[in-house]
Amino acid sequence: MDTEEGPVNDLVALGLARYEARVYLALVRRESYTAAEVARAADVPRQRVYDVLDALVRRRLAVAHPGRVATFSAIAPELAVARLMALQREQLERLDRVSSALTAALVPVWTDGRDQTVPLDYVEILRDPKSIAEAFTDIQAHAQHELLSFCKPPFVAPAANTPGIKVTRRLHRSGGTVRAIYTHDALDDADVLENVRRFGAAGEECRFTAELPLKLVVADARLVLCDMPDPVAGTGATTALYIEHPALAACLRLAFLTVWDGAQTVPAAAAP
Repeated sequence: MDTEEGPVNDLVALGLARYEARVYLALVRRESYTAAEVARAADVPRQRVYDVLDALVRRRLAVAHPGRVATFSAIAPELAVARLMALQREQLERLDRVSSALTAALVPVWTDGRDQTVPLDYVEILRDPKSIAEAFTDIQAHAQHELLSFCKPPFVAPAANTPGIKVTRRLHRSGGTVRAIYTHDALDDADVLENVRRFGAAGEECRFTAELPLKLVVADARLVLCDMPDPVAGTGATTALYIEHPALAACLRLAFLTVWDGAQTVPAAAAP
């Protein structure tokens, strides 16, 4: 049977099942076989050979001869191959029609989808403190012209070599603006006050006010990072939003400037 593997594989490539290919190759060896004989010759299970023979007859690749014991014979190989090729061409034509119709149906949907955006795909929601800290560093790093901040408790007082101080120094030297508004609580925290002095020395302008609605950073009237404290009192949980939306950023910039105009300049105790 090993010498037949090539023809078997070729017939399978033309659309026959492997048992069908093996039975057809057995049938071509002589004029006719009974089902039991061809099962042995093709090495096909006896219980399967009847279904296989019926399939070959339906495909017009074999002919059944009724009698006391039915026999089967193969049609001429050139005719069998031609019929198999015709079936393959028909299938390819059907697939071609289906693919053309599918393309015609999907292309307009795909084209329309290029103009659609996922709702709020410009908003990143952050809850993990580490992710929030990374977003804070990221928005500072992206600032090119202006960095505005609302700073309220709980304060975070970075070390003197904090990336934020380097960003402040970079913006100040390039003619940019760095402004921060702190709540009066900062005046009672020695670490925060020292941090204010260090940022002031790097070029940050700062002012103080009694209350701020939330922590907020606006970079270049384009990027926004703000916290959204849990409204349920006492939970202590917070969610940060990192937003790239120029219209919203411009609105929050106006809000910052309004608070800035009404805030106090740096008290003498906090001056750099």
